[in-house]
Amino acid sequence: MDTSQYLDLFIDETKEHLQSLNEHVLVLEKEPDNADTINEIFRAAHTLKGMSGTMGFSRMQRLTHDLENVFSEIRNGNMTASEKLIDVLFRGLDALESYLEVISTEGNEGTEDNEDIIEDLNGLLKGQKSTEPEQQKEEAAGSAKEEEKTLTDEEKCKFRQITISESEVRGIQSAREEGKNIYGITVYLQESCILKSARAFLVFKSVENKGELVKSVPTTEQIEDEEFEFDFSWILASSDTKENIKQLICSVSEIADVYIDDFEVPEIKQEEQPEDTAEKTVEKPEKKVEEVQEKPKKAAKGKVGSRSVRVDIDKLDILMNLVSELIIAKNGLVSVSAGDMLVQPENNQTFHEQIEYLERVTTNLHESVMKVRMVPIDSVVNRFPRMIRDLNRKLDKKMELYMSGEETELDRTVIDEIGDPLMHLLRNSADHGLESNEERIRLGKPEVGSIFLDAYQDGNNVVIEVRDDGAGIDVDKVRKKAIDKGTITEKQAETMKDKDFIDLLFQPSFSTADQITDVSGRGVGLDVVKTKIEALGGNISAKTIAGEGSTFTIQLPLTLAIIQALMVEVGEEKYAIPLGSINGIEDIGKDEISFVQSKEVINLRGHVIPILRLQQLLDIPEPEVEPENLLVVIMQKGDQQVGLIIDNLIGQQETVIKSLGRYITNDKLFSGATILGDGEVALILDTNTLI
Repeated sequence: MDTSQYLDLFIDETKEHLQSLNEHVLVLEKEPDNADTINEIFRAAHTLKGMSGTMGFSRMQRLTHDLENVFSEIRNGNMTASEKLIDVLFRGLDALESYLEVISTEGNEGTEDNEDIIEDLNGLLKGQKSTEPEQQKEEAAGSAKEEEKTLTDEEKCKFRQITISESEVRGIQSAREEGKNIYGITVYLQESCILKSARAFLVFKSVENKGELVKSVPTTEQIEDEEFEFDFSWILASSDTKENIKQLICSVSEIADVYIDDFEVPEIKQEEQPEDTAEKTVEKPEKKVEEVQEKPKKAAKGKVGSRSVRVDIDKLDILMNLVSELIIAKNGLVSVSAGDMLVQPENNQTFHEQIEYLERVTTNLHESVMKVRMVPIDSVVNRFPRMIRDLNRKLDKKMELYMSGEETELDRTVIDEIGDPLMHLLRNSADHGLESNEERIRLGKPEVGSIFLDAYQDGNNVVIEVRDDGAGIDVDKVRKKAIDKGTITEKQAETMKDKDFIDLLFQPSFSTADQITDVSGRGVGLDVVKTKIEALGGNISAKTIAGEGSTFTIQLPLTLAIIQALMVEVGEEKYAIPLGSINGIEDIGKDEISFVQSKEVINLRGHVIPILRLQQLLDIPEPEVEPENLLVVIMQKGDQQVGLIIDNLIGQQETVIKSLGRYITNDKLFSGATILGDGEVALILDTNTLI
């Protein structure tokens, strides 16, 4: 069975189930008697086991099966969620995530068996079972042996007990007239078989081309719902030999035994089911086989490669309606263009109405598509509580993570990239920010440190804050490290403010850690965060209060596909400046420009702002005579402001961002390009680089 076409779907579904398991096991650790959580854990593990078995990932299936055994004992009240058990469960979930990572990159699950985890899981089960009374175990073993002795080979041929209706007898007689043999078959599955219904389906599938299924006991519906023990029987009309049929069935794995013989039609006994349904009974197994085969195909239609977005049906309905409106608008323009009135469109009221209509529809369509691309940020942050739990153990610090705004939505492309920067910030708060348990008690703080992750929408941006109630950033320590490393000189340090020293933390390879650990201290944290955030068109800033904690604030655009931009002219060239970075536009006289350390600045309402001349920066020929008044676009990033001198303002415009690819390899002055209405290309200025 070729399952490769379902691989992407399997990966997406497995990620969800593993995340669900991680979240619920965390709840289980705090609330061992929470029945709803226990049931949810068992359902997720059971589904994951079935999925991995269907895909043929036996190692993953085996480990999930052992995890499910433990979850089953917890659900039945035979085991309690001890600290040791929770640790083993998390190791098992980590191993499953490792399997998934290998599957995602290589298409197979690798060769790691994780025997140590399986042994620990089985050890927990044996420890629980060893508490059972010995007498109970002996009685169970004795009854099993007795049952085994009482069943002869003849009695194991359960197909001899099948009762058939008069219409089924007629069907058998018709098959015999066609020269077919009538066989009774009983198949026994191994008791270790995990997916009984799937195995039974494969048995039916193995012989479907060799004959016609007359009757099945239990029924195909019961088999599909796993409402049977480890055996099932059926009557088959076939032209093939018993030996070949048996060989085909035995080729399916996890088959313990197969009994097959000629089926003799006994004396007719009336069944409860009406005769007119008999023909349906004969056809049903084949229909069921088709249905089971169709189900994965239907699911597979939803896959869109390895990167997919699940969309609310209401959003799709809105999108469909807008596309319909767009077609209507197009037809309206076509009909107008076919008339004589289009010769002078400026005098044609209908033409202008259609253009306005088209503009409204495309704007709404754009907004709707953007909403479809939006994904709640909880798809990223919901893995962090587990990480904080692990850091709690590793750092020997008591800490708690509090999250808010998980429903805040971001563009999928931003969501894919934001996980690592947030992880760095949280690890930084846990390792550097929070004091040790003893130190917190000495300072009169709660022994358990608090880390907060808050997200909220602010206009066309999403703001994410990571803060803690720790010691705050030691500015003196940063100053000393910076001077020792040669990042700054002592003379520079004298004129720097506390904020300037905090900004040094975002410099490459800068760390205040006294020793390197596997949590932090290698100097690859905050500079990586800043680089990644700015690559997404956002910015990051930090604030601290000594003894009270630190706050890192990330500001990100809602989307990277379409932005509102201010179109400007510099010389004869047009450029786009993202509107979210603009704080205002000023008209200043050239005599208002002053110099500070040989740099041009302006004093704007008490704030000294450095200015950049875009003509010089972009090598654009300057006019021979400088105008008396200059247009300055004030850009802001956090607390920093920079003024850009331009020649003319064109106006605000929705800008579709196109990637420059690898054509621009020099300083990253441009974040992309856009195509204007007349077909001209305008570059989009990267405000982070300019500032």
